Amino acid sequence: MEQRELEELKGRVLCAAVLEKAGFAIDLKESTRRAVKHRRGSDIIIVIHEGRGWFDPLSDAKGDVFSLIQHLDGVAFAEVLVRAAELVGFGPAEPAWQRSRTQRPDVSLAERWRARRALRPGSATWRYLRHERHLPERVLRAAIRQDRLREGPHGSVWAAHVDNGGIVTGWEARGPQWRGFSTGGTKMLFRLGAPDALRLCITEAAIDAMSLAALEGLRPGSLYLSTGGGWSPATDAAVRTLAAPPGAQLVAATDANSQGEVFAGRLREIAESAGCDWFRLRPPGDDWNDALREKAGEEQERRNGRRDLPHARRPHQG
Repeated sequence: MEQRELEELKGRVLCAAVLEKAGFAIDLKESTRRAVKHRRGSDIIIVIHEGRGWFDPLSDAKGDVFSLIQHLDGVAFAEVLVRAAELVGFGPAEPAWQRSRTQRPDVSLAERWRARRALRPGSATWRYLRHERHLPERVLRAAIRQDRLREGPHGSVWAAHVDNGGIVTGWEARGPQWRGFSTGGTKMLFRLGAPDALRLCITEAAIDAMSLAALEGLRPGSLYLSTGGGWSPATDAAVRTLAAPPGAQLVAATDANSQGEVFAGRLREIAESAGCDWFRLRPPGDDWNDALREKAGEEQERRNGRRDLPHARRPHQG
């Protein structure tokens, strides 16, 4: 088959079609328009470039639709072409996006960040973080002071990712009905705490980073970080820079699941390369916000129990 024919075949088959045929399903809550997450059990594939590219967040595997077939089926290239040809004309399911398809004007990332209101007590976003996520006011105010949070639409929160110079590169968007990452942004690191801290606690979501900070009482000398659920080259470079100073300690506070263990392994490799200490800190549940909410529930039960106790009475003296 000539190169022109190869390119034509490649252009007629979407990565999503290969995944759907292989038994993968779209994880809508973990997807964005530019990066659609597909799951099959513990297997995860992210489809990018409008369906023409893909990568495996749990390994270094990535490529086009041909390499995806090889990655999944382990067949020779000649068989890859046969299987791709069988999918020509197959229309995979499309995500039922909850957000409007209306495109916003071309506005710079910095302008979009500045245009959103800073988090303020009593707002819908504040109520979401305090009452649904159980983040304490002390932690939220610390994040506000460092300009890490903005109020997104419909009660959601924007949690800034910044580079080592403090420049916003994008933001995690989380809300009651939505999660994603800023369009056109770059995942680097959400950061809460002293910039020169040597204890580096790395989680997979900004809400988890703030939850761990709450559980530890904003431990002095600690920097609470989030990769935003991904591991980009920019994230890797930023973590290596943070791990370079003498006395640094990488704390892998990632989720207690297979993806969290893979990320923890990457952090251990970075720690060994940098010659710094490494420690695995697993949440008691799936993630740190689950742990925080469970603790809040237990404290509420204890308060309710104390209110139900009869008041102690002093003995009558007469």
